[in-house]
Amino acid sequence: MTDDEKPRKGRKIRVSFRQNRNEPGRDKRWTQKYLQDRLDENPAPQRESLRPKGDRSRKRTILEGDESKEADLHEGWVVAMRGLYAEVDDGQQIRLCTIRRILRTRLIQNRHPVVTGDRVRFSTSAKKSQHTGTADEGVIQDVYPRTSRLTRRYGRRTHLIVANVDRVLIVASTLCPRIKPQLLDRYLVAAHAGNIQPVLCIHKVDLGCDDEIASLADMYRKIGYPVIFSSTLTGQGIEELKTYLADQKTVIVGQSGVGKSSIINAVQPGLKLTTAEVSRVTEKGRHTTTTVRFMKLDFGGYVVDTPGIKSYDLADVPINEYEMHFIEFADYVPHCNFADCTHTHEGGCAVKTAVENGQIDPRRYEHYVQMFRKIIEEDEL
Repeated sequence: MTDDEKPRKGRKIRVSFRQNRNEPGRDKRWTQKYLQDRLDENPAPQRESLRPKGDRSRKRTILEGDESKEADLHEGWVVAMRGLYAEVDDGQQIRLCTIRRILRTRLIQNRHPVVTGDRVRFSTSAKKSQHTGTADEGVIQDVYPRTSRLTRRYGRRTHLIVANVDRVLIVASTLCPRIKPQLLDRYLVAAHAGNIQPVLCIHKVDLGCDDEIASLADMYRKIGYPVIFSSTLTGQGIEELKTYLADQKTVIVGQSGVGKSSIINAVQPGLKLTTAEVSRVTEKGRHTTTTVRFMKLDFGGYVVDTPGIKSYDLADVPINEYEMHFIEFADYVPHCNFADCTHTHEGGCAVKTAVENGQIDPRRYEHYVQMFRKIIEEDEL
């Protein structure tokens, strides 16, 4: 572990107070009382609280690390989240840990202050856990800097799905449900933005693989992405998948019903994850995975399944960085006439010229334009 990865000790930081949970000092429910004919013409407040309203009064100073407690802290990584509780593997056992309140306050903008995959420091507790009945419960005190992350937009907030993974296996199916190329590109952008190596898996090839899907796979291979055709019924591609999963921490993503849990069962039969049939009417899958949990593989590495989704809204990708995550654009962007070229409408755009000359696939370019315009529309709301 490098010095940069260790939490800094003794650094003073300013944090907001938690919201006051007490009743307000002055009861102001005038309308409600009037409608219920309970309005007192001369209400006498029981108490009144006066305090300054400046920025300094709304925050307090704390130390990021307490040197006196360094010896009492243990290190581990979060293998699963259950509500506000984290299952932390310290190398010897898995402990059920709560999260320090001030830590939840500092990181609330991420929706989850601690996520599956986080490397953490925790203190142990002598009291018995009401969940496990043992004295193994701890309290997470610090979260180490994340080396990678997979995020998505949840309303107007950022939802951090998993952290510190090496690879993301993006699963699509030939049928039931039909492959969605634009969804694949959204996952690819999220993987690049989160510093994760992507691998594409086209599943259920036993149901058929037409020319459109073959052409799509060829397009992704030409720009450098590994593409695996697989089937859990015939066994095609399972051994190839194992070579990509071995000795890696891999998160598996994709629509509901594409077969993510079935793939994990095929590469590690003992896990026996729950699966469900896809509706023949709507061609939509049903959610069988509800918890983001790391599972150890016998041939080395870990894999984490994620709940299926119908759409994937990108987060944490600035509008001027979208071009960076379409890797085939890289050689042409420096030759655009304008330094701030968006590659959508400008004249003298080298990317658009490359599309016209067949050097960039028009399908990928069209997906880029759709993503770019959507984020512009969201910013204007």
